[in-house]
Amino acid sequence: MLSFIYVEFISRPLFNALVFLIGVMPGRDAGLAVIVLTILVRSALSPLTHHSIKTQFKMKEIEPEIKELRAKHQNKEEQAKKIMELYRRHGVNPLSGFLLSLVQLPILIALYYLFWQGLDLTKGNLYSFIPHLETARMEFLGLINLGAPSLFLAIAAGASQFFQAKLAQPPFLSSKKKSDESSQGDFSRAMRIQLVYVLPVFIGVLAYKFPAAVALYWTTTNIFAIIHQEIVRYKAQKIQYAQNIPPTKTNNSG
Repeated sequence: MLSFIYVEFISRPLFNALVFLIGVMPGRDAGLAVIVLTILVRSALSPLTHHSIKTQFKMKEIEPEIKELRAKHQNKEEQAKKIMELYRRHGVNPLSGFLLSLVQLPILIALYYLFWQGLDLTKGNLYSFIPHLETARMEFLGLINLGAPSLFLAIAAGASQFFQAKLAQPPFLSSKKKSDESSQGDFSRAMRIQLVYVLPVFIGVLAYKFPAAVALYWTTTNIFAIIHQEIVRYKAQKIQYAQNIPPTKTNNSG
């Protein structure tokens, strides 16, 4: 049953969408189709992504308050209770990112599997209203073979992952404050370092093991996320700036 749902509601629709997009792309460029498909998928998930990004920014804003609560309440149960109260007060759901990952996971698996197969567009499994393609250009912009690993796109995937993770993380503490961190804070900081510096290397190496279409998909996903994060950041800063402007005094003279 789960296999049927996965194939009929996730894998097959994505495959057909990719075939359709290749058919309407200039020169039937499969690389352009991969980019457009990725943008469409990310746009469909944008409400969840938007909420998750807003939560990240709110978490950054209340991080000093969380540290104060951890320092003030040594009892773990009391500490967790106070932090959850803080989350509720600010309308923050710390599990939103995890929930977003759960929703995206089946789609990511389907896309990876589709690209990992080398984009075999000649097989069956097409809807009746999707034209069958006899040929498709598997060289992205006539330069990169999407069915083989690409060092350039692998580096692009790793680099875009680095910038995306860097923008998503709060700034690291200065060396003066490091000694005051709790063990939990040390662990949190270590995880951030892993996400910012280690994960991009892992993604880049992994992307070079797969067909270039996978690296192109991952790079497009990261660029989309970076743009989305910056839009949310700009709007948040604009609102915060407006809230901090003191009201203009009325001129009663004359």
